Parts: sequence; C-alpha cells; structure tokens
Amino acid sequence: MLIGRAADLTYADVTPKAVYLNRRKFLQAMGIVGAGVAAGRRIFELASPSQRALAATKFSGLVKSPFSTTEKITPYEDVTHYNNFYEFGTDKADPARNAQKFDTSNWVVSVEGDVAKPSKFTMDEILKLAPLEERIYRHRCVEAWSIVVPWTGFSFSNLVKLVEPTPKAKFVAFQSYYNSRQMPQGRWAGIDFPYVEGLRMDEAINPLTLLCVGMYGESLPNQDGAPVRMVIPWKYGFKSIKSLVKIKFQSKMPPTTWNLAAPNEYGFYSNVNPNVDHPRWSQARERRLGEIFKRPTLMFNGYGDQVASMYTGMDLKKYY
Repeated sequence: MLIGRAADLTYADVTPKAVYLNRRKFLQAMGIVGAGVAAGRRIFELASPSQRALAATKFSGLVKSPFSTTEKITPYEDVTHYNNFYEFGTDKADPARNAQKFDTSNWVVSVEGDVAKPSKFTMDEILKLAPLEERIYRHRCVEAWSIVVPWTGFSFSNLVKLVEPTPKAKFVAFQSYYNSRQMPQGRWAGIDFPYVEGLRMDEAINPLTLLCVGMYGESLPNQDGAPVRMVIPWKYGFKSIKSLVKIKFQSKMPPTTWNLAAPNEYGFYSNVNPNVDHPRWSQARERRLGEIFKRPTLMFNGYGDQVASMYTGMDLKKYY
C-alpha cells in the first residue's frame, strides 16, 4: 500500500546538506593510530553516527510497505561504506571516499523510446509522480554478500503508466550518469561507461521493482546511487543501476554492462539463484554484512511468491 507525504515537498528539502566523514581521516586528524580486527568481519572505513555531518530534512510520514521484510536492518554505516560503484573506484571503500563532491544538482531523467509520452523529469517532478513509501528489502550482491535496507521510493510501474509504452515496448533500458571529470576513477574500472542495464517489461512493471530516491528515511548518499536509482530485490545487486539519467522503452533486449564485459559470468536476467554458481565462486550461501557466519541463499532472494511466475517454463540455468 502506498503512503502519503507533504504535497509541498521538493528535492531541495531532502538532499543532504553535507557529506559524511571518513573514519580513517577522522582518526588521523585526531592523531590516533591503530588497527583492530573483529573475528570474521572486515573492518570498514565507517563514520559513526556522532561523526556524521548534519543532514537536511528527512522524508516524513513513511511507513513499511506490505512488501517489507521483518529481518534485521543492516547498519547505515555498513551500507554506506561498503559499495560497488565502479565510477568512483573498484575497492568497496572507494565510493564513500571518492563520491563526496559528486554534483547531483539540476538532475534530469530522460524517458524515451517506444512511448506515447516521452518526458524529462527533474527530481522535484519525480518526487511528485507517486506517494513515497518505505520498503525494507533484502539485497543480494553477486559476490555472495547481502544487506537489508529500508529504501524510499515507489513502484516503477507508476512512471511506466505515465509515459504510456506502445505495443512495441518489450524491454526497458537504463543508463547511469557518467562524467570523467567527476568520476576520474572510472578510467581504471575495467568496464565501459556509462553503465547500462535492462529489464523485460513484465519485470519492470512488477510491483517490487522500485524507483528509489532514498534510504534510511532520507535522500540517497552519493555512494549509494544519488539522487535516483533502481532497486530490483530478486536480482543480484548490479542490476539495481545507480544515478539514473536515461530510461528507454524498446522492442529488443538491451545490452547490459556486466553482460558485455563478461557474458559467461553475468547474464541478462541475473536472478538470485543458489543453484547457478558464478564461474569463480558458489552462490549457494551468502554473508550478511556485519555477521560472521554464512546463511543459505534463497531462490529469487526470497521473493519467489511475487516473481517466480514470470519465469515459468524458462531454463534458469540457461537464462541466468
């Protein structure tokens, strides 16, 4: 069920006013030198809540979606300091460090292709497309780690209905923002930019598919895909494209970045599937950030009741 919000809310009201501090730099500035190792857990470059810069007004009036899990939420500091965002570096700690000055002002998302109403949306307009809701989703990354995040957004189907796809539209292609001046680390990422992704139309309009504008009750941090991204919880994390600038409806299956880079490892569908291993590691188990022990990976990341019918009759080992 969707929820209401203040009618006069603008993107300026919810964008953070400053970036979060890097723990290592903080300790160095204080003259503290040392290292600690917690058993079975990597030490991340984290910012404690007391070290965060002041944030702008949070989203108000958010309640859990019927699709929300009741699992324990992963700490904010873990989720914002352990990221895959190759435009800002390939190490998990790089994005939080390198995306601090990423300029997301004057953001526009272009919607084009096989639609009756091609459009360009500012962030203020995106916030008004549908009532916002909080969805606590499991999120599974292809490297066999997982998180549980309270995302803020609305079903992507709301935008789909607004632009009115034509009968030719069988797929939706997505493109992220890329600017080598703002993202110089991308030159050494080993993949082509801008980052591109895609969904089949029935996947795109599934109620779980989220057009996401925030997390933990406030706007997205730069390293987590500000100012707007996709979240598709039954697919591996790289399908949930960040910093979205273009959406195109089309008749043919679109190219996707990781499938282009390594088609034997990353398929177009990329559904979470414990029975299909990555060529270099097993997908049967996963480790939740902040935990020591692994847990079994769930088919479709536990969202089978909502999505399995879309793949009836498909060989999911072939169409991985």
